Amino acid sequence: MMQTLPAEWRTALGARISDSDIKKLDEFVFVERAQYTIFPPDEDIFAALAFTPPDEVRAVILGQDPYYRPGQASGLAFSVREGVTRPRSLVNVIAELEHDLGHPVPAEATLEPWARHGVLLLNTALTVREGVPNSHRGKWKPFTSAIIAMLAERPVPVVFLLWGEEAKSAGQKIDRVKHIVVKSAHPSPLSAKGFTGSAPFRRANAELVKRGMPPIDWDLV
Repeated sequence: MMQTLPAEWRTALGARISDSDIKKLDEFVFVERAQYTIFPPDEDIFAALAFTPPDEVRAVILGQDPYYRPGQASGLAFSVREGVTRPRSLVNVIAELEHDLGHPVPAEATLEPWARHGVLLLNTALTVREGVPNSHRGKWKPFTSAIIAMLAERPVPVVFLLWGEEAKSAGQKIDRVKHIVVKSAHPSPLSAKGFTGSAPFRRANAELVKRGMPPIDWDLV
């Protein structure tokens, strides 16, 4: 598994993550796969990092863990592959994008264009047991926390879109003066009323423009 970790991210993380830490994660996922069905497959675990190199990160959307039903987890937080029925959380994200910015979104669109536009679609856990949300959160937290901390140390402002209490907790130490933090409820059906109308994309771009920086291209067409 760990051989798919992009080299530029391994370099960027530096001493925050040791070779021993990486080996332990590798062994943990290997043992889990021997006993349970784990999502996503090994080749997609670091998809978010592969799509968005560290030097290209302009924003981070922080999710909880991968979708835990068959065929949904793609390695990008909240996204699924083209042709896969959208989970309710993603339906709500798309609906808010259309409402917030007036962007029409094709029925088959994925969030991959965001990842290519510098939006790191990162879950706090990068694997999950089938049907058991949060089952791997504790094991992955040091790794994903190191990514957030590394990005938060950058002098250039990064937008952190924190959706839900888990994401807000993970982003507590982010410097609100240096960076842009946009909080919303989680787009899950359980909390979508608070997410609907929160305008995270418009708010993020408004703050970037206020700081003299170009807005993010949120178009999924």
